[in-house]
Amino acid sequence: MPRYFTRDHEWIEIDGSTARVGITDFAQAQLGDITFVELPAPGTLLTRGGSASVVDSVKAASDVYAPVGGTVTAINASLEDAPDLVNSAPESDGWLWDMTLADPAELDGLLDHAAYAELVAGL
Repeated sequence: MPRYFTRDHEWIEIDGSTARVGITDFAQAQLGDITFVELPAPGTLLTRGGSASVVDSVKAASDVYAPVGGTVTAINASLEDAPDLVNSAPESDGWLWDMTLADPAELDGLLDHAAYAELVAGL
């Protein structure tokens, strides 16, 4: 499944017209120990670049932005009891929400793995 990244350190993995979203390993490392994750409710309509979630850590609270527009179809309920999954497995078990894509053309503005790695290397 193709995976894309934003300049704000979110990842999105595409499976047909649905997607799974989370924050990158770089993002979780910058935040420190995650203590709470506020997730959007299923059915929430997200707009590309709009705040969709909040991740609280020992350092700060940070917004997570929707990489593309669409409707939330599921959340990672495991994060309610184990928000530290975002630290230990940010790009797998620590995913945040699933969504349907409103406009797959919005993926065109995102970074592939190589471009994201180059972005992070320059920080």
